[in-house]
Amino acid sequence: MEDEVKPVKRGTQRRENRMAAVQFLYQWELNKPEQLNDALRVFIESQDQERDYYAFAEELIHGTIDHIEAVDSEINAHAANWTFERIAKVDLSVLRLAIYELLQRRDIPPIVSINEAIELGKIYSNPDSKRFINGILDQMKNKIDRPLRSAAD
Repeated sequence: MEDEVKPVKRGTQRRENRMAAVQFLYQWELNKPEQLNDALRVFIESQDQERDYYAFAEELIHGTIDHIEAVDSEINAHAANWTFERIAKVDLSVLRLAIYELLQRRDIPPIVSINEAIELGKIYSNPDSKRFINGILDQMKNKIDRPLRSAAD
């Protein structure tokens, strides 16, 4: 009996936007474009919905890339015994998105960012990635200076 391929469940618009953001960040990591906005436009046009649907994804992508040094610094600080190069690129993309949200998006409850990252890891990576992603984000949540279950005002 062949292994079954699980279909990706379509979720909320925000989940789908996060999925698109992870996909773009993965592509960006593998081949950084000279013109970010052009690459992002082409990527968004290749998606299932109209461009307006992906406004949140574009915000997340720009924010993550704009803050990439601070985000990567946090990953390095919390990925004990892992060199940056050893982290699977898809896991890196998921972590970058989640850490950007934790550090910069006070309008998103931290627990939502963490739970979404774990779900994205389940969708795009292997079963072990859930523990790795959760381990890093669990350490990050201890540094957060706001309630975990609500957005900051």
